[in-house]
Amino acid sequence: VQLQASGGGLVQPGGSLRLSCVASGLDFSKYPMGWFLQAPGKEREFVAGIDYLGFRTYYADSVKDRFTISRDNDKNTVYLQMMSLKSEDTAVYYCARFTGTNWYRPSSYDFWGQGTLVTVSS
Repeated sequence: VQLQASGGGLVQPGGSLRLSCVASGLDFSKYPMGWFLQAPGKEREFVAGIDYLGFRTYYADSVKDRFTISRDNDKNTVYLQMMSLKSEDTAVYYCARFTGTNWYRPSSYDFWGQGTLVTVSS
């Protein structure tokens, strides 16, 4: 299984970015997926999750109404659309395959991408 995240970069506060995560080596349409962030010196935190069909989504309170998770099972890709970015959103963002019971716990995910860095700064 491989998860390849991309789309990070430098953006000004209030700006937008879209992250992508392309999966290979798995039957992508059968697995829920999630995004996490990890800021320097901090633990990995849940950002958003989506069920295997894309019907149900889950968000951390800190990103509700600003971030949107979606997926395209034909392209084996999960996305994270980020809007109204803040400096505190600066972190490495990871996609991961959900196989557990608690969306918020990293231990509920068995495979992780390599991460993509998002820097929000003027």
